[in-house]
Amino acid sequence: MKPFSSQLSFESQTKVGSHSGHRDGDNPNNASRRSTSDLAKNRRATDNDLGLIVLGKQLEEALAKIRASHDPASPDHLHRLETMLADLAPVEQAIMGTPARTIAGLGVKARHAAYVVSEYWDAPLDQTDWHARAIRSLIEAVCEVASVPYSFEPNPTEQN
Repeated sequence: MKPFSSQLSFESQTKVGSHSGHRDGDNPNNASRRSTSDLAKNRRATDNDLGLIVLGKQLEEALAKIRASHDPASPDHLHRLETMLADLAPVEQAIMGTPARTIAGLGVKARHAAYVVSEYWDAPLDQTDWHARAIRSLIEAVCEVASVPYSFEPNPTEQN
């Protein structure tokens, strides 16, 4: 996560159309002429999470493949698992490095976070520590708003 570059992105998205460095809200002469079209351009540029959604599908498919190939009795099981996890790493890095701009994109990031901290669902919510409870509650709330399951398991059992 790059807070500095995120701050710059936010700054560039909020400054519109004024050569003097004023935001249109601060400069009444530019407000009606430029703010609507500039905001529309910024909205189109930032409201598209298609790339992040594609990454979420890749994550989901890779995890399904890992589950399907789970065979601890196989002599090369660990090697195959390590290979699949290594192949998954760039997808995870891309999800973490891509800013979410919509609820759908935020859902992808929340599901990835749920996968990363999946051990937080090993016990009922009232038996987890405060940190795990906070993270778990946040992930579940984001997934609910995004209308996506927090788990990649076929039928997760919720232990609230």
